[in-house]
Amino acid sequence: MSTISSQKIFGVTEITNQIKTILERGNKFQQILVEGEISNLKVSGPGHLYFDLKDKHAQIKCVCFQNYALNLGFHLEDGNQVIVQGNLGVYEKRGQYNLYIESVEPQGTGSLQLAFEQLKSKLASEGLFEEKHKKPLPFLSQRIGIVTSPHGAAIHDILETLKNRMVCVSILIAAAKVQGQGAAAEIASAINLLNSVPNLDIIILARGGGSIEDLWAFNEEAVARAIFASQTPIVSAVGHEVDVTISDFVADFRAPTPLAAAEFIASKQEDFLTRLTTLEKHLKRSLQLKVSQLRNVVFMLSTSQACASAQSKIHSQRQWLDELGFRLTQSSTNRLNSQRSQWQRAAEHLRYYDLNSILELKCELLNRRVQQISVHTHFLLKQIRSALSTNGGALRSLSPLSVLNRGYAICRTRSGKILRETKGLKVGEYFSVTLSKGAFDGKIEQIKEQKKI
Repeated sequence: MSTISSQKIFGVTEITNQIKTILERGNKFQQILVEGEISNLKVSGPGHLYFDLKDKHAQIKCVCFQNYALNLGFHLEDGNQVIVQGNLGVYEKRGQYNLYIESVEPQGTGSLQLAFEQLKSKLASEGLFEEKHKKPLPFLSQRIGIVTSPHGAAIHDILETLKNRMVCVSILIAAAKVQGQGAAAEIASAINLLNSVPNLDIIILARGGGSIEDLWAFNEEAVARAIFASQTPIVSAVGHEVDVTISDFVADFRAPTPLAAAEFIASKQEDFLTRLTTLEKHLKRSLQLKVSQLRNVVFMLSTSQACASAQSKIHSQRQWLDELGFRLTQSSTNRLNSQRSQWQRAAEHLRYYDLNSILELKCELLNRRVQQISVHTHFLLKQIRSALSTNGGALRSLSPLSVLNRGYAICRTRSGKILRETKGLKVGEYFSVTLSKGAFDGKIEQIKEQKKI
């Protein structure tokens, strides 16, 4: 009893505070690195993380407050092997020491790569990467939106390519930070802004190459959600060909570089112009073939013995058809050449004039000219069909077969001479009779002279 009374008696709070002071005031247990496996992870309402860090023989309680947890860049999970940095301290109410963590690095995998894989897995499970959600790209883009930095090399490559290889196109640039803090929010906002622009055909999401840290804004969930929600098709053109971002998986089309995206879109218009030229050639050949066929039909009809009396009219119609064919071919060629020249002049003057107003005017003029050609062609073909129908009726009315159909017959001697009168005939001679359907032979039994009226 005397031994106890001679020693200092500590209160629980007092001894706990002394232990806390020993642990927290020295440098020995400050900013230490500890390696272990995460277990019993819990997240509080405000976002504080509580877990155990253990190895084969021991474990330690760990706390990561919200301000540090938000900067981890990835989500902690039970079973993760990590290296943590922090300070040892004492939680007085429970009388236990904790490791208060300021940073966590996954063992074997970088934090950014781990965050990338975690977000990729999450979005894939929600179906954001599925092909059924991909919107088809337009065949011909006339209004193009671009989300990028207005000062980067990416926008220069895109504008230069579109200017040199496309006509009748307007470009809207939604400027946004593409790197650093706040970049993801600006990119998502720019995508939403372009979706409010009427009649926008396609959006290019562009940034030049860089490290994974430089490109990280395009791996943010906010950007992925904005791309998925976009009503306008989006082409992801981020980094170099070897760079892969979350935006590539969500976008409707992935281009390896910003330049490749511009070339891909421009190639669609080049394909259209090539197709237009091919159709022009096919139209000319078809018209020439049709005119040639009609000319052959008219020629065959004109050489028929039954139509000998209509030769002059047929010649006139044939010449008229030739003139129509030449005029139609020349008119189509002139109009198409004129339109192509206008396109070329427009392309040359793009850099000197307001693109929006001039290009919209040219496109409207092109549509009107194409419609006029279509109407004119339809009208000429209708005239040709009407003329052929009229000539065919006239030829049929002049045909000897039409006369036979009305009940008349053609009589010939044995030598084939057509009989027009009884003069020179003799009783007992043979003759043949041709009807509308069939023929027969006969013998003269009696000759009657025509009575004078």
